[in-house]
Amino acid sequence: MKIVVIGGSGLIGSKVVSKLSALGHEVIAASPNSGVNTITGEGLAQVLIGTDVVVDVANSPSFEDKAVLEFFETSGRNLLAAEAVAGVKHHVALSVVGTDRLAESGYFRGKIAQEKLIKASPISYTIVHSTQFFEFLGGIAQSGTQGDTVHLSPAFVQPISSEDVAAAVADATLGAPINGTVEIAGPEKIRLSDLVQRYLTEMNDPRKVVSDVHARYFGAELTDEMLVPGENPIIGAIDFETWFTSQKKATV
Repeated sequence: MKIVVIGGSGLIGSKVVSKLSALGHEVIAASPNSGVNTITGEGLAQVLIGTDVVVDVANSPSFEDKAVLEFFETSGRNLLAAEAVAGVKHHVALSVVGTDRLAESGYFRGKIAQEKLIKASPISYTIVHSTQFFEFLGGIAQSGTQGDTVHLSPAFVQPISSEDVAAAVADATLGAPINGTVEIAGPEKIRLSDLVQRYLTEMNDPRKVVSDVHARYFGAELTDEMLVPGENPIIGAIDFETWFTSQKKATV
């Protein structure tokens, strides 16, 4: 198959490209750097000629509420319109577990808008809902930092490695469209505040996490159900210890 990966040079996209290329497919990593811009439309028509599947793992460069919404709406409209003209058979998109429960957050309002466009399009689709990535723990800690403490919600999370996310997205790409959503999560359910404390301790970071039920996550107050999957998610193989050990080895 010919597969175009939008956001193909990013954390998840580059891994998806590698996995699909290794299986013998023609895979194009599309991004503004490669001359494909879903916001302006530049290069879209050309890259989609003869394409069977489009995988959208692009993310907004800004997390500011208005900018995020504009990014996902504009990118989604341009991409899906170009796919319809090119005769693309399957649209695969990466989104977030709990998106529909997090409308209080500007970022998640952008993801909700993206998903609505996909569902309204005539193109068959699969949406992959992932839990939070281990790779973002440092950023989450930074977002809640006040001096020497980190204020975070004690809500449950079920974090996953980017490697397992990429594998699930690649599987969805090679499968038939489900015209629905599949959920993926890591093997361990843990409270967000406890997980980040574990991460900081492993990093020899002296900051201490304060559990705060009112601490906001991308602008939203959390409950225990918001960031964890429902019944029968696909469970990744890599737990926190395995992931952290691999990160240490990669930096040696």
